[in-house]
Amino acid sequence: MTAMREAIIDRRGLVSRHDPVYGGAVSPSRDAPLSVGNGAFCFTADFTGLQTFAEEGAAFPLCTMAEWGWHRYADAPADDRGLRLEPFDTWGRDVGYAVSDAGQETLFKGLRHNAHKFNLARIGFDTGAAAGAAWIPVRQRLSLWEGVLSSVFSLGGSGTGKEAAVETFAAPDKDALHVRVTSPLVRAGMLRVVIAFPYGSHKKAAGTFAAPRLHTTSIIVQNDRCLVLRRVMDTTVYGVTVTLGEGVSASFDGIHTLTLSGSAENLTFAVHFTAGDPALRDVLGNGTGDGASGKTPPGFDAARLGLSGFDNARAACAAFWAQYWNEGGAVDLGGSTDSRAGELERRIVLSQYLTAIQSRGTLVPAETGLTMNSWYGKFHLEMHCWHQAHFALWGRAAELRKSLALYKRFLPRAREIATSQGYAGARWPKMCDDSGCNTPSSIAVLLVWQQPHPLFLAELCYRAFPPDEKANKAAFLREYRAVVVETAAFMFDFLHGDDDRNGGRYVLGPPLIPVQERFDPRTVLNPAFETAYFRWGLRQANVWLTRLGERPRTDWAEAAATLAPPAVSVKDGLYLAHEHCPDTFTRFNTDHPSMLMMKGVLPGNAGSAGIDDAVMNATLDRVLKDWNWNSLWGWDFPMMAMTACRLGRREDAVGLLLMDSPKNTYLANGHNQQAGASDLPLYLPGNGGLLLATAMMTAGYDGSGPLPGFPENGRWQVRYEGILPSP
Repeated sequence: MTAMREAIIDRRGLVSRHDPVYGGAVSPSRDAPLSVGNGAFCFTADFTGLQTFAEEGAAFPLCTMAEWGWHRYADAPADDRGLRLEPFDTWGRDVGYAVSDAGQETLFKGLRHNAHKFNLARIGFDTGAAAGAAWIPVRQRLSLWEGVLSSVFSLGGSGTGKEAAVETFAAPDKDALHVRVTSPLVRAGMLRVVIAFPYGSHKKAAGTFAAPRLHTTSIIVQNDRCLVLRRVMDTTVYGVTVTLGEGVSASFDGIHTLTLSGSAENLTFAVHFTAGDPALRDVLGNGTGDGASGKTPPGFDAARLGLSGFDNARAACAAFWAQYWNEGGAVDLGGSTDSRAGELERRIVLSQYLTAIQSRGTLVPAETGLTMNSWYGKFHLEMHCWHQAHFALWGRAAELRKSLALYKRFLPRAREIATSQGYAGARWPKMCDDSGCNTPSSIAVLLVWQQPHPLFLAELCYRAFPPDEKANKAAFLREYRAVVVETAAFMFDFLHGDDDRNGGRYVLGPPLIPVQERFDPRTVLNPAFETAYFRWGLRQANVWLTRLGERPRTDWAEAAATLAPPAVSVKDGLYLAHEHCPDTFTRFNTDHPSMLMMKGVLPGNAGSAGIDDAVMNATLDRVLKDWNWNSLWGWDFPMMAMTACRLGRREDAVGLLLMDSPKNTYLANGHNQQAGASDLPLYLPGNGGLLLATAMMTAGYDGSGPLPGFPENGRWQVRYEGILPSP
């Protein structure tokens, strides 16, 4: 192995050799469509470069989605008042959790389905204008370096003069899609673009065209250069500005469909989505649109929209992506002779792109990001680390800080959750929308492993500040003091003290559901990962106070020192999921092997929790031998690779990242498909986890040397730059 730290890497060559290319031997697949986006807005296209053949029931739906795009049905519950809670005995007192829909199905499901993400629009070619013609893909390439999707297709066959070229990209700084279609078919009227607006849905496709009377689309401004539409779905209001290129005209059917036609061979347009009526007023300047006449208001100037011409917008997009690729971290495996190196490098590069277009907003992304709905488009806070922690290690900490700020916004709600259950501090929800409200669930409300996440993520951001930025580091400490302190206050209060019932130690649970979500919450005691994570979190909160010049909390320190160690099986000397877990490994070998997370995910200084490397090695061996691999999820593979890395098992680290398993499949578009019972065509925690693991495997971790995760067998040449060591 050749280790080259802070090497000079040909960034453009590295990135471009992994451009997804369809055509020739690689046919476009409906199971692996390509997307463009900017981190808070995403557009997924078929082989035409648009959403011409979008189907509501498709396994991989084609959606246009924005981070702010939340919708509530007209009959959605206003709040969770009236929701009956099930009491759980908690060391002598009852604490209520919304775990059952029995007798309250309407309210329970209404809270789960609302709010949900919705599909902003379907933008595709009008197949009726080319009735009877065969739509044939020719080639398609996604330029990762430029962020531009280029597509060529034909109507009737290639070489007939009926080909069309389409360029598609998202603006880097606004929720806008730019498109240029070039073909003689435009002038002939065979290629027209249809922009159709669906009604929002909690289902996978995030919208339906079967309910036209439940929403309205109206034109409030129209002139030769653009149209501004007002969309209303129940309480959701948003604006759509369509900017037209030279020779392009638009017609509206008066309901929900806009059709664009071109008089020349080019059909160029941009579609800009904005949230709410205030956004529309900003667009219109000092005018107010006349919805009845469609007149242009006084003072309206389309240039104020910030949607420059196609070529200027394309140059701005390319400049953004060049900066993104040049300023972040990079890993080059090009000189390796190991047959797996090319695939690992491809996954790394495409994961950087996919997290860039879907996970750079102010919210934690849903597990399918802005591509489609999963769990109604709600996000899961326990997945925050797997989605976005890697940004801090790959030289992009500013991206993580955007979503970290969510904890400041949600702090009042988290306090309410803790107070309602009789605890101090702030208890972070698990599954929620942008309101921060917890979603009722038989599992979600009883999870606690998301609780220390803000401490871990804040520490990663703190470490990412350059040493000379002392003022910024001090300001960051002050900014997150309340989040850190109230997070730890709940963790401490959630523990049970050292009385006669638990042998003079602090314990965690019951009731709770651990990472491995297959145990009865009433019997779970001291789950392995959560106990270690709480111990580290309480100590880390005291580190934060010390940095601020404040006195550490002695009760937090005492609880961390006496918190129960991880349980070890008497039968075979392996770490158990929790103390009450039956001593039969193969009976509980499904879902996440969470006992391995203590060594891999947690910072190295958590080793003082009494983790024994010999026991952990034996546990990893047993997992590799007997675990039910079909039951895993995409982030489990990089998680286990991190454990192998910290144990010095280099070959296992690489092998786990690339293990041939249904949930570790990476499609041609880079998405981590979850085949099997979950049946998700993409799963972003897998991509984020891959980047988190490869950061550790290259730059190392505190106390290690460089490249601790790659075999020293002469077949790996690993060059990396711009990556920070893991804690």
